[in-house]
Amino acid sequence: MCKESDYHFEYTECDVLGSRWRVAVPNKADTCTGLPDPVKGTQCTFSCNEGEYLDMQSQQCQKCAAGTYSLGTSVAFDEWDSLPSGFVTHGVITNEGYDQTDCSNSTWTPKGDYIASNTDECTATLSYAVNLKQPGTLSFEYFYPDNSIYFEFFVQNDQCQSTDSNSRWMRISENSWSKYTVELNKGNNVLYWRTIAYSLQSSAVKPVLLRNIQISGVAYTSECFHCKPGTHSANPGSARCTPCPADTYSNKGATTCRECEEDKYAVIGSASCKPRPACTSSDYFYTHTPCDSEGKTQLMYKWIEPKICTETVEGALKLPASGERQTCPPCNPGFFVSNSSSCEPCPSGSFSNGTVCTECPAGTEPVVGFEYKWWNTMPANMKSSVFSQLLSFVMAAWEVAGEYIYTTPGDQDTDYLMLTLSVPGYRLPQSMVKDAERSELSRITFVFETICTADCELYFLAGYNQWNNDVVERWNGRNHKQSYSYLIQSNSTVSFTWTFKRTEEYGMRNYSADVAKIYSIVITNAIGGVATKCRRCALTSVKAGSACVLCPPGHYMVNGTGACQKCPPNTFIRTDQPVGEAACIRCGPNTKTNKAYTACLSDCMLDVRTSKGGRLHYDFSPLANVTSVHSSPRFTNKGLRYFHRFNLGLCGTEGRMPASCVDNVTESGREVKGYVCQSTVVPSDIRSQSLVSSQPFLIGDSLIGVTTETKLGNISSPKWFPAAVGLPDVIFYYRSSDATQACKQGRSATVRMRCDPAVTTKDHIMLPSNCSEGTCDGCTFHFLWQSQHACPLCTKNHYREIVSACIQGIQRTTYVWQHPVQCYGGQPLPAQKVSACVTLDFWLKFGVSTGAVAAVLLISLICYFWKKTRKLQYKYSRLMMTSGGRECELPTADSCAIMEGEDAEDDLMDLTKKSFFTKIKSFSRERTSDGFDSVPLKSSSSHLNLTEKLVHTFITATVRLL
Repeated sequence: MCKESDYHFEYTECDVLGSRWRVAVPNKADTCTGLPDPVKGTQCTFSCNEGEYLDMQSQQCQKCAAGTYSLGTSVAFDEWDSLPSGFVTHGVITNEGYDQTDCSNSTWTPKGDYIASNTDECTATLSYAVNLKQPGTLSFEYFYPDNSIYFEFFVQNDQCQSTDSNSRWMRISENSWSKYTVELNKGNNVLYWRTIAYSLQSSAVKPVLLRNIQISGVAYTSECFHCKPGTHSANPGSARCTPCPADTYSNKGATTCRECEEDKYAVIGSASCKPRPACTSSDYFYTHTPCDSEGKTQLMYKWIEPKICTETVEGALKLPASGERQTCPPCNPGFFVSNSSSCEPCPSGSFSNGTVCTECPAGTEPVVGFEYKWWNTMPANMKSSVFSQLLSFVMAAWEVAGEYIYTTPGDQDTDYLMLTLSVPGYRLPQSMVKDAERSELSRITFVFETICTADCELYFLAGYNQWNNDVVERWNGRNHKQSYSYLIQSNSTVSFTWTFKRTEEYGMRNYSADVAKIYSIVITNAIGGVATKCRRCALTSVKAGSACVLCPPGHYMVNGTGACQKCPPNTFIRTDQPVGEAACIRCGPNTKTNKAYTACLSDCMLDVRTSKGGRLHYDFSPLANVTSVHSSPRFTNKGLRYFHRFNLGLCGTEGRMPASCVDNVTESGREVKGYVCQSTVVPSDIRSQSLVSSQPFLIGDSLIGVTTETKLGNISSPKWFPAAVGLPDVIFYYRSSDATQACKQGRSATVRMRCDPAVTTKDHIMLPSNCSEGTCDGCTFHFLWQSQHACPLCTKNHYREIVSACIQGIQRTTYVWQHPVQCYGGQPLPAQKVSACVTLDFWLKFGVSTGAVAAVLLISLICYFWKKTRKLQYKYSRLMMTSGGRECELPTADSCAIMEGEDAEDDLMDLTKKSFFTKIKSFSRERTSDGFDSVPLKSSSSHLNLTEKLVHTFITATVRLL
């Protein structure tokens, strides 16, 4: 027969009326007979309160005994010595990895107070199925310190439908346990915690930790849970257990905590006591008291709390004597020494260097912010705390030491020692309000040093508050004194945290001598800040009634005079130095200043002078939109694939759309904007929804210049890419003002624009072959952009004309491009021309006809002049005959033999008596040996007088000329 220990009671599923039955279920099958008969159970709406459980025998709620607790309608899991019942964990290979990778051991591992995820490149899933009788909630605490792990949580209902994916990715919690709460629906719910690591860095990946999982909505709990070691519950009906105080301990299910022996100690929530070690110099620290009325401070020594060492054993150190008086350090800039010897902030409109407040002169405005370089007391807007992975509590972690603030020895070497600075917000100076888009909102700069013998780490975080921030930069090991600067781009970034951790190895005060020091912290444009100096208002206009007399845009204020002087053409104003000519910075080649004179832009149009004296015109407007390019795939040690994505905004006017990169892994959604930015992208199957983009940063937020030279300023574009043929490359140079530990001068980028008319796509961008991530030093990035739109605009010099032969009176003129074609757009190729023409046969006929006509005209002229010569000869002969042979005398009028009308008679007589050929013959017979005609004269004189010679010479010359 079955005994009560052989079975237990359970309820059946509820029917449509909300009723159910209580049945007995054997613990082991076929071990006994005679189970109790089913009885009618409580209504399905029945539930018990906190601190109670349902006694299935009586079906009544009973109070939990002392040393135990219950959550009533909730279940909680806060002990992780082993995997609690109902939880399932397994590891699977990621689709991007190699098939031979073994992920069977990549699971969530219980660690006592919490459960830890995997740290390799497998997907580890932790799941828990629960049936809720009513809508409830799930809450859990998680510690998510490393952005090299992607951590998501989601819920599937009984139809295997997942929750909204927008909130499934957990936020980074660098130095604290974060709490997450989600609503659950009535019915079956399956809870999933899933992680996958990407070892992109050489340092070890930190696991995700879970603890204190609590689910409400169950109708009851049938048993109470024992208090875990280190906690206790003194009264019956407890909803939770209380941790034991320091120097006390407890076992599992304890009702009280026991005191440790005199030579032993225990921290809060300890399950046992440990022997006290001998006190050393690592067990105390020093600090300073506030300044007294005499300007003195006292050096004080204090034990680290909780004190675990003993001073009574041999070799133990005593606490040094306190009270040594020292001179107080000066007040920080912007403060002055009050009558009570404390440092007070200067009134509004005045500034100080730490001694006396001075009003800002007319035409100036105070430069407001915080500057801490003397550490006598902890500033009011700063606080320090210690965070332990086991317990979170507030205590002094950083102490002031005059010239610096430093980390005190912690309880555990793995503790996080945090220093938090809170700022209400930021406000630009009045002279920069209207140029807020181009002005620097704020900047924080600090000088630090780490002295370590182990693998210490110093983190710098920025975010919305102390517990909700992102890691900006981290430093490992020993770091010499150096400065770091961070640009604040959002008014919501109001919390800054410095966190120091001595080692990853668990231990108590083995590396207490390792220390981090901060010497100074400066933050600009902070609301509620103090003024360290005043500056001239010299950039833009301000509201009416302002005390500032401002210079127009593009002007700077002459030092000491307040007069405005116009900057040289094509320059912009440095926002951090509006006074003096040094504020005018000349724009780079082929860039122009914007309307506000705060930056230089390129309108995507470019003129380049060639080596032959010509000019090439470029128009990069088709490439001005933001374009993305991916690096070649990168693989982790286990073969998981990832790559870098670059977003480029090449050029454009003031209204251009900047390139942006975001972090869509965590809820912070950090975004950077500029000309060039980068983010790390993980394939979509990791997230199952979309690409995972993380770790965004700016490469270029300002355009330095556009030129064909391979060097501009201190930025060089190496010849790593294939050499260009023909035209030179046009290179865009960019720079980012964000400085990092590795890139102290900020990052920079060069984009080579290469003409290739065959490339029709607009995103054909290449990275250097020897640096597949776009950079070899991590600071300067290089890109090669090949496109037809990177070619110069076409002009008439880029084509030539071909004239065809004249065929049937038609001649065609065709225009073709010069080869190789090295232009695009611009002046189009002219259309073919058709014109009328005359063939060769026509010109031959025309030439023959023209020659014949010319010959006829020539013969006619010869005959005409011959006849004229004959008449002239005849008249000369008659004249000589009538002269009578007297020299130098002309015949008288009455002796003249030529009568009026005689020429006509002679002509008529010649024409009637002789034919043309007869005259030719006669002319031939009468011609003398000198080529002239012989004319018989009446005179027989053998000598010609002077008149005859002259006339003869004239006639001879005339005939020869003809």
